[in-house]
Amino acid sequence: MAYKRKTWKEKLHNGLTHKTVRNGRKYADVPEGAMLFIPTPEIVDEYIRSIPLGTHTTIQQMRNDLAAEYHTEFTCPITAGIFLRIASEAAYEDYTAGTPIEDLTPFWRMIDKKAPVAKKLTFGTEFVKEQREKEGLTF
Repeated sequence: MAYKRKTWKEKLHNGLTHKTVRNGRKYADVPEGAMLFIPTPEIVDEYIRSIPLGTHTTIQQMRNDLAAEYHTEFTCPITAGIFLRIASEAAYEDYTAGTPIEDLTPFWRMIDKKAPVAKKLTFGTEFVKEQREKEGLTF
């Protein structure tokens, strides 16, 4: 039996729930013992959808905002980055299926050429650059 790879849309809507945990060891900028919010791809997608037109937000700002919203000290840097990519890829999947730009998750408002996720996008960065330019944002 052949394994069917999940679509980005399926990865986005995976049915998982967010968690709050006490961090067991120091990693990235999260100290041992800190209360850590682990979001879901859908929470990250919702956050991106809330970014106003023509505004750039960093992944660090998203992590800070989600930690405050969910009453923790930090948001997991690893899952935040992975879920930003999932939300971006799912939106682009929608775009290639004919969804109008105005109905997409505007992931380009979080991705510029410095963002680590930019190099990982399966569709490259030209689309991101075009959308950012349309909103008056530099790439």
